[in-house]
Amino acid sequence: MSISISVLSDLLQALPHLRPQLYFKASLTALSHAMEDQILAATLEQPLVIASFQRERFYRQEAHRYQRLAQRSDQIYVLSAPETDFTNSSEYYEKIAFRPDDALSQEWHLVVIAQNYATCLVCRESIGSLAKNRQLRELSPSLDMDTARRFEGIWTAERGVSLKAAELLLGRILSYRPELLDKIDSVRQRFGIGGRKSDSKVLQQLSEYACDIDTDPFVQRLVTYLQASQYKLHKAYRSIAAQARKERLVNSISTAIRRSLNSQEILKVAAQELGQHLGASRCLIYRAQASDTQAIIEHEFLSPNVLSVAGQIWPLENNPLFEEVIQQDEGVCVADTINDSRVSGSKALWHLVEKFAIRSWLMEPVLFQGRLLGIVELHYCSHTPHDLQAGELDLVKAIATQIGAALIQAEAYANLEDLNQQLEALDRTRSNLIAITGHELRTPLSTIQVCLESLASEPDMPLELRQVMLNTALSDSERMRKLVQDFLTLSNLESGRVEWHPESLTLQECIDLALSRIRTRVATDPLPKITTKIVPNLPLVRADGDWLVEVIAKLVDNACKFTPPEGQITIQASRNNHKMVEVTVADTGRGIEPNRLEIVFDRFYQEEGALRRTTGGTGLGLAICRQIVNGWGGEIWATSTGKNQGSEFHFTIPAIEGSPEQTRSRVKSK
Repeated sequence: MSISISVLSDLLQALPHLRPQLYFKASLTALSHAMEDQILAATLEQPLVIASFQRERFYRQEAHRYQRLAQRSDQIYVLSAPETDFTNSSEYYEKIAFRPDDALSQEWHLVVIAQNYATCLVCRESIGSLAKNRQLRELSPSLDMDTARRFEGIWTAERGVSLKAAELLLGRILSYRPELLDKIDSVRQRFGIGGRKSDSKVLQQLSEYACDIDTDPFVQRLVTYLQASQYKLHKAYRSIAAQARKERLVNSISTAIRRSLNSQEILKVAAQELGQHLGASRCLIYRAQASDTQAIIEHEFLSPNVLSVAGQIWPLENNPLFEEVIQQDEGVCVADTINDSRVSGSKALWHLVEKFAIRSWLMEPVLFQGRLLGIVELHYCSHTPHDLQAGELDLVKAIATQIGAALIQAEAYANLEDLNQQLEALDRTRSNLIAITGHELRTPLSTIQVCLESLASEPDMPLELRQVMLNTALSDSERMRKLVQDFLTLSNLESGRVEWHPESLTLQECIDLALSRIRTRVATDPLPKITTKIVPNLPLVRADGDWLVEVIAKLVDNACKFTPPEGQITIQASRNNHKMVEVTVADTGRGIEPNRLEIVFDRFYQEEGALRRTTGGTGLGLAICRQIVNGWGGEIWATSTGKNQGSEFHFTIPAIEGSPEQTRSRVKSK
């Protein structure tokens, strides 16, 4: 016999008058248990019982029942496709392990034949059952989908149908266990399975063996299981409806996220939808981090006649509920604030409970990859406590997850805008770099070329003119060297490739070195008057001496460029506080407009524009000063009252504690 043929198909072909019906798994379970209970309740001779369980895991659920049935009959046959240790055996009853690819693996059979009654259940699992179960599981993962499996087949008490079903199944059993032939032949002869009897003889046989059978266990078992099935079905419908409501709410939040990257708009929609869906008196959503001590309530849903908390400062420091949320990364639910020790033991929380009539309280964190972004709070202000159900808590968690993703998305968008601005700034820097380097390199190169060509082509040139040409070429080559040096210096500073060598320094000595460097470099040009004002007993400073001299020299050099020879430059130094010394380089020159006081420290900045400069330079000097000052932990800034009002450049240096004399003695002792 082919093992690929369905028993149900063979039965319907042999008995064309049968019409298969649709059954759910729960109904088949009820019918099967009722049929088994009828066997246990009967006191007649031993019946024939054939049960096929599709898979071993389904058999395992009923194995204990068949051990009880084995006490009533020695003609019990159990079929199943093995998954672990189900094998052919005859310990309590006959076990038949069929191949997993046998059509039996898709069917469910139970046939009971006694002398005075017979029932059979022969069903095949519906093809669309698996797909529908998958869809339901996606809607409600917690739902037991096994009870929703569908079968089509026959359940009947007609003896002729039961005998034919037994004949088909016994033949299938012999194909797997031929050694059972004698035992099966005996039960065939006993019940007339596979023989040809007239209808009158069958009726006579039935009358001979008829007796009163108590059907109450059968009926009671059937009613019980059908009621259980109805309850499970109702529970499934409620779960699906709740899941649908949850999906609608999540979809509304997702729609708000897709519609807007504005985090404020997203939080506003989330507060309204969540508070309304869960019937809360008040729903709050606010931004918060683990280290915050307070938060401002910006987004709120309110039920009618409930006091608003919008704009209130919400305490987070010494807040037991907030601290518990931070420690556990989980939400905290207080069913009754009046009887909760966390609330009654905190003055701040109890004040909120009394002021805003909070009877039940839920605080759920908005997290993203373990990082706290905000808090969702639900307040119930009725006279009786509100006990949030598990499904409601899961919904709040799901919405909090959506909010976290939305906030990160909005934050990423804001960061993208910042990056775009930085890219625009870099593009401007590139343009300035091209313009400045083009001007600063082309001009001196042209001068050097003219001077060298003149010297080469005119050997009879007077000595004085030859010296002028050489001096001009040397001056412009120095200008080019300084340009390249500034580029390299700023690049090293910005990339962190500079090694700092901090030491204790006397500020006056550093100022003198810087001024000496300037006077040597511009010996041929008249300089403004430079004066130094340092307060008495100024402490030593701690910095890298070479870089400190470089900062002072560049600031003074910058002041000289924009101050006429009849002007004045003043270098001042005083204590900014007990940890810092403040140095100021003030001039009476061109001044700076207030809206440019910050951008003067940008790379390549030139007040007159890249190609309209009268003073020369690369526009890198102040940018280099800022990098150096930031390197030792100081600050640098500029002040000016406006155009032609002069300007002041300030920077701070870490001071060494103690009087200058004490500091010098400590330095010498080292």
